[in-house]
Amino acid sequence: MKAEIISVGTELLLGKTVNTDTTIIALELSRIGIDLLHACTVGDNPQRLKEAIDLALSRSDILITTGGLGPTADDLTKETLAKAAGKKLVLHKESFLRLQKQFPSLAMTPDQEKQAWLPEGAYVLLNDNGTAPGCAFETEDGKLIMMFPGPPSELEPMLKNYAVPYLLKDTREVIVSHNVHVFGKGEGPVANMIADLLESSNPTVAPYAKEGEMFVRVTAKAENEKAADEMCAPIIEEIKRRVGNFVYGVDCDSLEKLVVNLLNKQHKTIATAESCTGGLLAKRITDISGSSAVFETGCVTYANKTKEMLLGVPHETLEAHGAVSYETAKAMAEGIVKLSGADIGVGITGIAGPGGGTPEKPVGLVYIGISDGKNTYVKARKPFSRLKNREWHRHVSASDALDMVRRYLTGLPVIE
Repeated sequence: MKAEIISVGTELLLGKTVNTDTTIIALELSRIGIDLLHACTVGDNPQRLKEAIDLALSRSDILITTGGLGPTADDLTKETLAKAAGKKLVLHKESFLRLQKQFPSLAMTPDQEKQAWLPEGAYVLLNDNGTAPGCAFETEDGKLIMMFPGPPSELEPMLKNYAVPYLLKDTREVIVSHNVHVFGKGEGPVANMIADLLESSNPTVAPYAKEGEMFVRVTAKAENEKAADEMCAPIIEEIKRRVGNFVYGVDCDSLEKLVVNLLNKQHKTIATAESCTGGLLAKRITDISGSSAVFETGCVTYANKTKEMLLGVPHETLEAHGAVSYETAKAMAEGIVKLSGADIGVGITGIAGPGGGTPEKPVGLVYIGISDGKNTYVKARKPFSRLKNREWHRHVSASDALDMVRRYLTGLPVIE
């Protein structure tokens, strides 16, 4: 079946709201074997919305809309869709009673009541986190229309708890995707390593770039999830074999989550000493649930005197080699281990830009050290591109530090 999404809301076009609804829906559709072929965004304009609806119904089996179901005057999705499908809006009594329970102390105004008026014969999708119900109904020529509220906190549970079971009754195939995450090799080099696999049709294999890393998506279509997983498994193993230690996980949320999980499993702790990354590494670690058991402390030691005072970086080292150097990163990593008593210490120092670089030490040069108190490893991140900005250098430097810790904890070469 071919599906299409229309996201409704002028706020999406103005950039005031990030449209995450399409991503949420796309993931669920692919999981249950429905092909999403088109997606667009339309403002709160009945004529333009009607044009988008007419086009969608001419080429897709399923039309899904998000937004425009609320009580305000600009919430016109339901009315426009019903008119386009030749359906009357009728008061859905159960939804009306549900609204009354949600507003027990207020008189039910016409605006609020508007949310309970649905296309005749519609299957109601309950909203357990808001007021506007969603619904599903068929047009005269058998096209399925599904309407969802715009807020992701309302849409996602409605989709998973009510819409997906409704859709599954008509689907016979399942699409399963797995992501092989890679750090330290770019999209182009990895694509070359797996070039022949990219020609496969089922499973399909496709490389994608992320911020400072990449992943390979392996997707299979089969009669059930187990069969699709079994089709993906040998392809995933072959990708891991070819790409080697640069693969850090399959279906892994992030490097920081992987590192926190590894530290927890090994009952080890970590501490960070950061200069150019300004505490970003510490933030990414402590963003993860369970990090309180493994994270000791983090120091942002921007000034040289702070590197000396807190971390014990020798004044002579800073004088001879500078703050951005192999020797300083090594001393920072060793110093934070001594200061915190953590099992692993990380030191990061570099030039994030856009200013501050020199021919000898250009923007993007970053040194990253990790130490366990006995052994210390230091890696130099060389400038990747003059086009990369300050945020990129900081983010990727923190990612590189996490990858070094990942390698240390799994017994791999820390620097490769």
